[in-house]
Amino acid sequence: MKYHISEQDIYLFHQGTNYYSYKMLGCHFTEWNGDAGFRFAVWAPHAKKISVVGDFNDWEPDKHSLQKINSQGLWIGFFTNIQPSVRYKYAITTSSDQTILKADPFAFQTEMRPKTASLTPECSTYIWKDDEWMERKKDFDPYSSPISIYEVHLGSWKKTANNEFLTYQELAKQLIPYVKNLGFTHIELLPLAEHPFDLSWGYQITGYYAVTSRYGSPNDFKYFVDECHKHQIGVIMDWVPGHFCKDEHGLRMFDGEPLYEYKDPEKAEKRGWGTLAFDFGRPEVQSFLISNAIFWMEEYHIDGLRVDAVASMIYLNFDRSEGEGKMYNSFGGEENLEALAFIRKLNETVFARSPHFLMMAEDSSDFTLVTAPTYMGGLGFNFKWNMGWMNDMLTYMKKDPIHRKWHHQLITFSFMYTFSENFLLPFSHDEVVHGKKSLLDKMPGDMWQQFANLRLLYGYMFCHPGKKLLFMGSELAQYAEWKDKEQVDWHLLDYPLHNKMWHYVKALNKFYIEHSEVFEFDHTKEGFEWIDPHNIDQSIIAFMRKSTESELIIVCNFTPVVYYDYQIGVPKPGKYVEIFNSDCLKFGGSGQINEGSHFTFPKKWHGFSQHIKIKVPPLAVAIFKKIKEKDEEEMF
Repeated sequence: MKYHISEQDIYLFHQGTNYYSYKMLGCHFTEWNGDAGFRFAVWAPHAKKISVVGDFNDWEPDKHSLQKINSQGLWIGFFTNIQPSVRYKYAITTSSDQTILKADPFAFQTEMRPKTASLTPECSTYIWKDDEWMERKKDFDPYSSPISIYEVHLGSWKKTANNEFLTYQELAKQLIPYVKNLGFTHIELLPLAEHPFDLSWGYQITGYYAVTSRYGSPNDFKYFVDECHKHQIGVIMDWVPGHFCKDEHGLRMFDGEPLYEYKDPEKAEKRGWGTLAFDFGRPEVQSFLISNAIFWMEEYHIDGLRVDAVASMIYLNFDRSEGEGKMYNSFGGEENLEALAFIRKLNETVFARSPHFLMMAEDSSDFTLVTAPTYMGGLGFNFKWNMGWMNDMLTYMKKDPIHRKWHHQLITFSFMYTFSENFLLPFSHDEVVHGKKSLLDKMPGDMWQQFANLRLLYGYMFCHPGKKLLFMGSELAQYAEWKDKEQVDWHLLDYPLHNKMWHYVKALNKFYIEHSEVFEFDHTKEGFEWIDPHNIDQSIIAFMRKSTESELIIVCNFTPVVYYDYQIGVPKPGKYVEIFNSDCLKFGGSGQINEGSHFTFPKKWHGFSQHIKIKVPPLAVAIFKKIKEKDEEEMF
């Protein structure tokens, strides 16, 4: 044993199965032979010499040398004259006798950008207060539960009067009550691992184990997560295992040669992003990345990870231009077999520790079985973003209603595959930036029609099978797309239509959580049945969402025309009432609602033995439910 690092831990790291490698590598305060100090350990197999440099030795490379303890490139040192919260880096002498300075890949804290040094850790004094949440989470079934996610970029949700970032503690006091009031069940945070460039939004990382210092300390972030759990809000974080940035102090050419990245530059380069792909076949890289997922789950009590850019990991030729030539695996296919094996290993490891953790694949490809268990040949995620539905819906909603009948398949095609995976329906940050316009600004028509179209889009999303996600600002119906250097346009709440949209989103969340019909069977055919997908001329669709006990009748009108005495087939005779209508005046609509009870007529319609006659509101969603006999008695 070397400074409390066991031979077993070392062996597992080099085998790719040390899933707590962050406890072995990096900088840790420990005691050894009666002395207290910091132990440094780093993996750098191509290095000739490594030392720790920092404020404690005037950054001179010969005062705190590390010892190479095995042929696989593990270097370790123990020093008693270093204090907590002190800057440091590794001075690495490469095989070509150059000395390079690198931040610690396993550092728990770093300097605020543009500075790049790692910080020796302070003793963790944070006491978690979320025992009740963590215990209840063990019985959480994400598949049959409502999941409505508010996606947030912490740097631009809200800013101080001086246009500075809010801290984790300030965000806990402002963001969490806001999300709770709106009725979302989860917050999803754009990546918070340390990154040098603000405008990468955290997707180009240098410090995978360091929560970004932009908003405070590690303990401050723990407090933020704790407060989320106190308010019954789950926390999901975007995670980027596919690639990393090329900044000199980061992982690129870490010991002077390719180490974390593929040695083959054609396989390593992500030219479209200016980044490098991880070498998923290297066991130590597997230990590094899988440990990182466990780290966020166990050290910060994160409830889920949204795994970014899965398609870029699993396809060798992702985003490669025609002139670059093609790469193929040993079977002649374009899949990255090493990445596929890594993803399966990752998900198996995570779910072995927390069966109800959320592992969400942001996958734009048509790769199959993404959310199937690995023992069935799947990738093992439990959710996948439904990018196809999102693209189809935005393409459809941009069209003038008079032309929509020629594109009716865009709103119905998703039901051909919606139960093939466990899907989440996203309207994320990617859809409202870089000239794509805001969701509201994508909608056609005059101002009233734009707002009505957006209410219809949201209503259809909340009724469609799949979990839900909205990016911050969407609840206000911003006209401007996301401005990543500025805060959300909060002044819009002073304008009636925007204020009513805010209340509409809140009402949608409340309706969603209170009606099991729209979430209990999200991922099985038992939860959905078409009533009429074929009314192309009027651009109206009708369908049912079902729970074990009841069903909802959902009618969506994608034109600004009101239809009276519109016949809808229903499964059971009796009385039906409208329980939700996006055209209500309080939401900014025209008030074309269905009042009173609707008695069934004993005439076949839409394949059912009876039907009801309703008023179909313009550019709106109307939802009906059959009144049970005991409810009738209570009503009258």
